[in-house]
Amino acid sequence: MAAQTILFDFTLDKDKTADEEARLQVAKILRNELEQLFPQLELAYSMESPENGYFAVLHENKDTVITCRIFQHGLLTLNVEYFLPDGKEPSISFDSGKSLENVLAIKLKAIKAQKLPTLKRGDVSRYFPSSDERIIEYDIDKVVFEARSPFQKIQIMHSKTLGNMLLLDELQNIAESDLIYTETLMCRGVENYEGKEICILGGGDGALLYELLKENPKHVVMLEIDELVMQTCNKYLNVICGDVLEKRKSDQYEIIVGDCVEYLKKFIAEGRKFDYVFGDLTDIPITDAPEGETWDFIRTIFEHSFKVLKPDGKYLTHGNGSTCKVQLRLFEEQLNLLRPKVKFTTTKAFVPSFMEEWLFYQVTFA
Repeated sequence: MAAQTILFDFTLDKDKTADEEARLQVAKILRNELEQLFPQLELAYSMESPENGYFAVLHENKDTVITCRIFQHGLLTLNVEYFLPDGKEPSISFDSGKSLENVLAIKLKAIKAQKLPTLKRGDVSRYFPSSDERIIEYDIDKVVFEARSPFQKIQIMHSKTLGNMLLLDELQNIAESDLIYTETLMCRGVENYEGKEICILGGGDGALLYELLKENPKHVVMLEIDELVMQTCNKYLNVICGDVLEKRKSDQYEIIVGDCVEYLKKFIAEGRKFDYVFGDLTDIPITDAPEGETWDFIRTIFEHSFKVLKPDGKYLTHGNGSTCKVQLRLFEEQLNLLRPKVKFTTTKAFVPSFMEEWLFYQVTFA
């Protein structure tokens, strides 16, 4: 069961919406056509303003609610909303919705017309943002797990095509379908991890650790602050993490639960060095300037990570979606400010559960 929201957008000649009389004529045409679908339609409220145009709320039996907005600039928006119980047919099907769009476009002589896909809002979340904040609809059919740790909201959603998905604070992190994400982050087939000492910052889903261990490294230490994330992924995402989050320690690896910055400070004091450091932490923030708590955290991670990196070592991390040009440039500017100087290369991959291409960074001392 879910609330159904159907959105229609029309672009009209500005002359048809320029004054009150013209807007009321458009509203009359709208109502006449809507009554073909909703015979008992009633007007609940309307408002006309020279500055803001025409606004109306209509309903059928106080069940289906329709809002109409006619802007003086030529834009017309129509929103239809109602509750659809399980097992019932929708009030507006795909075909009837397209038919209404076409009829209104003809009657209003619209320049452009569009019916958006029906939004379904209810107990199962289906809509999450892309890296550049576009709305993506997933084929989620159930919530597998949901809880809040001291650090973040943790969800496991099941997608019909992507399998189980991990979401942190309602942002998609990784799914059973996303081996390409991990392989691109670690540059599988390019980097040689055999006999190497590796440090993973974050990585609570266990996927990176699990794949690195297949490369026969000397030792991997993973620093993850959120115990509940690891427990959750061990139970619901073991397709991508195997049993590494259950065992937590072997001759080849160790998982430490704690603040990675504090442990990096400890490693620096001990003089401990690594061949590879992975930054599997927060994404690059979507901001117009490198300011704020998250950017400060990224700079702190840079500062400490390169102090535990061997002279010929490499820092590997994910960036963000390839469409986030400004934010990726800001990230690269922060890399260019590091001392000693560093140089970097990038790789790209289309990540199935992100439904977009992401950029990954490989950073070494210059």
